[in-house]
Amino acid sequence: MDRFVFNQRESAPNRIATLTSDLTLAYSETFKDHIAHPRNAGDLADANATAEEANPVCGDRLRLSLYVRDGRIQAARFLAYGCPATLACGSAIAEMLEGMTVESALRLTRKEIISAIGGLPTRKQHAAGLAIETLRAAIERGKEGGQ
Repeated sequence: MDRFVFNQRESAPNRIATLTSDLTLAYSETFKDHIAHPRNAGDLADANATAEEANPVCGDRLRLSLYVRDGRIQAARFLAYGCPATLACGSAIAEMLEGMTVESALRLTRKEIISAIGGLPTRKQHAAGLAIETLRAAIERGKEGGQ
């Protein structure tokens, strides 16, 4: 999956300048580290709880793959398509989930995801909501599958 989507009408230098400016001015060092070094990115071959959700407004997509055993999330992976905030939230939630009980995971909030990446501008906080929605969908689908 692609990590970023840009306005195709902008020239490449303008797209890069916009992204660089946004990352420099609006985001924390923790956020930038999740972008540069995503945690747990990829697919999980033996996942027993997966979901892919999309934000219908902006088109961002997030896929979570979980391996759950005895009520505990043993492994978590993510794939993201969309803005940098969606990538950072996917990275953060996948990192947070490993070792967590399913019950604790279901209590995670948008605010905790936002805090884990050092904050988000208000206009980008929908990315944390997408991460939480995808998590809940994955756990629900895992339960339906008998996990």
